[in-house]
Amino acid sequence: MSADDLKTGTTTVGIIAKDSVVLAADMKATMGHLSYDLEAKKLYKITDHIGLTNAGSVGDSLVLIRFLKAQAQLYETEREEGMSTKAMASFLSNVLNSNRYYPYSVQFIIGGNYKEPSLYELTPYGGVLERNKFAVSGSGTTLAMATLDQGYKENMSKDEAIKLAVKAVSAAKKRDIYSGGISISVMIINQNGVQEIPQEEIQKYINNNEKLN
Repeated sequence: MSADDLKTGTTTVGIIAKDSVVLAADMKATMGHLSYDLEAKKLYKITDHIGLTNAGSVGDSLVLIRFLKAQAQLYETEREEGMSTKAMASFLSNVLNSNRYYPYSVQFIIGGNYKEPSLYELTPYGGVLERNKFAVSGSGTTLAMATLDQGYKENMSKDEAIKLAVKAVSAAKKRDIYSGGISISVMIINQNGVQEIPQEEIQKYINNNEKLN
């Protein structure tokens, strides 16, 4: 088994809040049935106002992420304005669809706050699904979605959205054998840009959720 077999099994979620988008993911990567990495990175900043989560093959994901970053910089240089979240989703959709006969083993959630919060899911064959509440990807989808269905409400605050995202990923980590890791990664995207939440702060959300349960 080679490093190309490294997968992020995985559970990632995106939530649209009142003035922001929250992305969250577990931190476990597997190689076959082996729990290979418990601190895997699954949240990436693409531009100052766009981030994404990745599920699937690590190698395929990283190739596409590097390509997206380069294209976003080129877009901004040529047009003197940033690439919108919708444009980024459309561009990635075209790339994935053009390789449908030899598809990338990936599933992305793209979240951004370019003028307004927006969220998209992309399938390995280039399907684009715009989400106006939340998005889920990976092997823990069913478990996380049940939590999101119960807890989501319109115009959530940033704090409420982070709390719900952490709760959804935690639910998947508890029962899905391919989701796990030492903690949970969380990224917030608002008018101030893309920010990864420190682990000590995330742990407070985890502890509060455990007390409520």
